[in-house]
Amino acid sequence: MGNGTKFAVIAGCVALVGIGGWFGGRIAVEKVVHDYILEHPEIVPQAMDNLQRKQASQQLSGVRQNVETPFPGAVLGNPNGKVTLVEFSDYACGYCRRSLPDVAQLLKSNPDLRIVVRELPIIGPESPAAAKMALAAAEQGKFPQFHDAMFAMGQVDGQSIKAAAQKAGLDMERARKVAAGPAVEQELSRNLEIAGRLGFGGTPSWVAGERLISGAVGVDQLSQAVAEARGGGKKS
Repeated sequence: MGNGTKFAVIAGCVALVGIGGWFGGRIAVEKVVHDYILEHPEIVPQAMDNLQRKQASQQLSGVRQNVETPFPGAVLGNPNGKVTLVEFSDYACGYCRRSLPDVAQLLKSNPDLRIVVRELPIIGPESPAAAKMALAAAEQGKFPQFHDAMFAMGQVDGQSIKAAAQKAGLDMERARKVAAGPAVEQELSRNLEIAGRLGFGGTPSWVAGERLISGAVGVDQLSQAVAEARGGGKKS
């Protein structure tokens, strides 16, 4: 029995009970639904999944364009990719670092994938400085280089930020000016506001199509989300 048929059966039962409501009304309806769920428990996660999608769509309403539009240059993968995955990230986040191989595998398997990185420096005292330098690297067209070098440092402090910037080949004087500028400050404030609106309280957090995902969930779940985004939100 397909999902549509299952829910049609429930609806039909409820309608029949409604017609004969004088036999028990609400109590009868609840018993029909209760018994059906016990007999078909697989519909519970399906229903929860549908609810989460609906809630995600509501949360994304009105902010999707802001979510998917990167700070110029703050992109991994194909800058002109047809499919967009958004990652809220912090260089001091161990779970973000743990997700790096997943991101690399996604990019390798999906040449049309664009990963928009939204810097969300909320974990460590030096997180904002690293995020600002990352955006300064984006301004110079060297965001991926800094991104990889900064995570490879293993810790976030003034010395490691400078070392990552140098390894990425940044013009340091130009980078410092951009990092201290209003555009970068506005971007970080905007990211914090968007994350709050989407209900994200930590990193990494992801947006793909109609899905909002929190945590280092692994490449399989991210791949499924990307596939659904490519298919317009239909579950594969």
